[in-house]
Amino acid sequence: VQLQASGGGLVQAGGSLRLSCAASLSIFDINVMGWYRQPPGKQRELVALITRGSATNYPNSMKGRFTISKDNAKRTLYLQMNSLRPEDTAVYYCNAIWGEATYWGQGTLVTVSS
Repeated sequence: VQLQASGGGLVQAGGSLRLSCAASLSIFDINVMGWYRQPPGKQRELVALITRGSATNYPNSMKGRFTISKDNAKRTLYLQMNSLRPEDTAVYYCNAIWGEATYWGQGTLVTVSS
């Protein structure tokens, strides 16, 4: 499956963005989809996960400002980001785990100015 992330850009601190990740195939049967991010000079980290049954999971550091969701009919994964901070600046990647395979999107850059 191919994943195409979009929706990144430049936003002021306190603002919001919604990222999208369009899949080339149906996402209905995908076990887990997620968003990760890689800040400049740092390692990639988990932002949010959503299961096939739409259960969600967030690391403690991401709870409250980020919301992951998906639309199976549109084959699209979303990440709603609110109250953005400069430290949220990163390349955001979508991810899908389907069976034993893991797929990554190409990343979309989010820059939060202070």
